[in-house]
Amino acid sequence: MTRGFPASEYQARLARAQAMMDTAGLAALLLTTEPEIRYFTGFLTRFWESPTRPWFLVVPARGAPIAVIPAIGRHLMAQGWISDIRTWAAPDYTDDGIGLLADTLIEVAGADGRIGLPDRMESHVRMPLAGLTRLQSLLGAHRLTGDATILRRLRLVKSEAEIAKIRTACAIATRAFARVPEIAAPGLPLSQVFRRFQMLCLEEGADYVAYLAGAAGQGGYGDVISPAGDTPLAASDVLMLDTGLVYDGYFCDFDRNFSIGPASAEVQDAHAKLMEATDAAFDIARPGACAVDLFHAMNAIVNPCGGVAEAGRLGHGLGMQLTEWPSLVPDDTTVLAPGMVLTLEPGIALPGGRIMVHEENIVIRANGAEYLSGHSPGPIREVALK
Repeated sequence: MTRGFPASEYQARLARAQAMMDTAGLAALLLTTEPEIRYFTGFLTRFWESPTRPWFLVVPARGAPIAVIPAIGRHLMAQGWISDIRTWAAPDYTDDGIGLLADTLIEVAGADGRIGLPDRMESHVRMPLAGLTRLQSLLGAHRLTGDATILRRLRLVKSEAEIAKIRTACAIATRAFARVPEIAAPGLPLSQVFRRFQMLCLEEGADYVAYLAGAAGQGGYGDVISPAGDTPLAASDVLMLDTGLVYDGYFCDFDRNFSIGPASAEVQDAHAKLMEATDAAFDIARPGACAVDLFHAMNAIVNPCGGVAEAGRLGHGLGMQLTEWPSLVPDDTTVLAPGMVLTLEPGIALPGGRIMVHEENIVIRANGAEYLSGHSPGPIREVALK
């Protein structure tokens, strides 16, 4: 698969953004986070792991975006389609890009144009508070406002090119999961299984494994977010691995359960209910349905008493980030549309404080949904006792 996207992909995103900006009365968007900036530029780098430097992108109501970035990023940014790249030598303890950013925003937005920043759940402003305060003083505090959910709405529906990258990430993880019996066995510490699984993901084509969580325990496990400890696997353990590997800047996010040796009747029943719940949501996942509909379809099977699972949601959006809008919760009325990529993630409670979860990745199509994560309903997979 070709890396990156052609300029036409970014130009189409810009055109949609500017149409929304016109409706919202915004003269510019100010973007400060990695996925926001990459969405319009293709600027892909792991350098964001460094918290030292701020990075900015100005999206005007007319014309191409302007990158206002540390000089160390000029060469990479120039490899893409952005031509107006304004830099400073960072870090600058006196003015770390804020003066340059303010000048750019005034140039683009005029003396009184409104400047939108993403301001809802799952967004943040990535600059020091002192920098934001100074920017407000240079612009006039009233000029910075929310982005009218423009970024959320843009990123909610993926292009076919984006979906292809997520599908590739899912295929890589599916191949790695198929090889788990090569690396898991009684007596092996869970931490070693985690390391080896990440190696499998890399061998199968992942760029890196940004997220790996999981657990193992007798007849189930206690949570799904813990790092791996050194407790060795044992017969009758349920092993769960949940990976968010990355391919060309796009995530997959799904898990698989394995029984170390034959599974108990209780584990088999729980796994079957998870499969049933996943398929129930998949069957109604189509344009016009709502996120909450998928939640209730799963919850009715894994939690027939009608309460809400402790985890709070049974799935979420997926794409450039491991989790994106929306959340599959009772309060989310987001209407599904073709091109939305979601996870379905039912969980079931078992006696003794144990749980089991299952997760799949799907894309909404005009006539229904499509599995991206190689879903194959059936009994829990067994790792042979050696």
